[in-house]
Parts: sequence; structure tokens; C-alpha cells
Amino acid sequence: MSRIGKRPVELPAGVTASVSGQTVEVKGPKGAHTFNATDDVTITLEDNVITVKPRGKSKRALQQWGMSRTMVANMVTGVTTGFKKELELTGVGYRAQIQGNTLKLSLGYSHDVNFEVPEGVTITCPKQTEVMIEGDDVQLVGQVAAKIRGWREPEPYKGKGIKYKSEYVFRKEGKKK
Repeated sequence: MSRIGKRPVELPAGVTASVSGQTVEVKGPKGAHTFNATDDVTITLEDNVITVKPRGKSKRALQQWGMSRTMVANMVTGVTTGFKKELELTGVGYRAQIQGNTLKLSLGYSHDVNFEVPEGVTITCPKQTEVMIEGDDVQLVGQVAAKIRGWREPEPYKGKGIKYKSEYVFRKEGKKK
């Protein structure tokens, strides 16, 4: 039994949803999203509550049950409040600034890294060492944050690099003399 799949998804005020076959469409103040579920689950909408049930007891049906419910819940959260990831730049001379639709990163390389901001995501730099990524699609926000972090992942000896704001970098002791 999927503990995640059993929970119904309630629609808050201002959000409308429609289910036609295996397609779920959610509209809210921040936009609209659609999701096509596999044939292994049944999705129903009753009284502003979306429920997902598996068809059968196969392993694939049980896997799709929890995943489909999470996808629907993420769509509802995305069109109401949205998602946000915060990154911190740690290191001498490491800084970020936004210029138009390009995020310009100085990360200790011989050149600046220019990152084109994709559609559906907004990037702001409240400080030179902070990058805030916001959007209504959790997958896209996470992917953009991971791409930016991938330019300089945090290293354990000096702690330099790009890390998530809530991330803890385990520090190692250096070479002993």
C-alpha cells in the first residue's frame, strides 16, 4: 500500500481542475498545468478532491499510484504558491548577477559563466552571493538549480562552491604536516 497514494489531493480556493480519462488539467492564479497519467491508475475528481487509485496489484501499478498522486499534488501547489530554491555562493570572488535574461556567474574560472534563464523560471539575485530560483513547475525549478550548482559543487576542504541554502557541507581536515 502506498502511503502517499492513499492521501487525496484537496483543491484550495481559486484552483479549478478537470479530469478527462487519464489527463488532469489544473488551473490557478499562477498558471495552468496538465499531466497525462499511465493506464495503471484511475484518477477521479469529486467535490474539489482528486483521488488516485491503482488498477490491479502489479508492481508497476503500485509505483505509478504514488507517483501520479505526487505529480497532481505538485501541480496544485505550483499554481497556488509556486516553488523556490535558494543557492549560496561561497568563495573568494564568487558572485552572481542577473543581466536581462542571463545569469552571469563569476566562479573562479578564467571566464564568466553565462546561464540563459529558461521560460517558466524567474531568477533573482538579492545579494551578490545569493541566487533565488522561482517557478510553478517543481521539476523545472529543481533542474535549473541543479544545473547552476553543477558549475561549482561545494568541496569539503575549504567549503567553496555553490550550495543550496539549507545544505550542510561536511568539512574534512586537511593534510597533516
